[in-house]
Amino acid sequence: MALEWVVLGYATAAEAIMILLLTLPGLNPIRKGLISVTRGLLKPFLSVVPFCLFLLMDIYWKFESRPTCESDSCSPSEHLRHQKSLMKSQRNALLITSALLFYWLLYSVTALVVKIDVLNKRIEKLKSQD
Repeated sequence: MALEWVVLGYATAAEAIMILLLTLPGLNPIRKGLISVTRGLLKPFLSVVPFCLFLLMDIYWKFESRPTCESDSCSPSEHLRHQKSLMKSQRNALLITSALLFYWLLYSVTALVVKIDVLNKRIEKLKSQD
């Protein structure tokens, strides 16, 4: 199960890096290449959404089927294992949320950068006609 979380972590990191590169000022010479790479990767990164939903259902299933350890009958090691499991589930839910948020941000920022690029070309065309 750990491999799935590693893959999701790498995908989230790649999305965050692409957002950062698209929004950093001063990268105008390479922005056209960044836009084309990002637009090309948006469709493959769309597979993150159902993957996150699958992992979210997995967390829910583990949460519902886990043994409860709320009474005094639990040993300290069982109580510690229960707490670790709960912390891992919360960490994984945070990773899922960030992956979905970064995908949405990447999609939105890419669309806005493309619109800005088109409008800048239009302005330059109008200026050249005058």
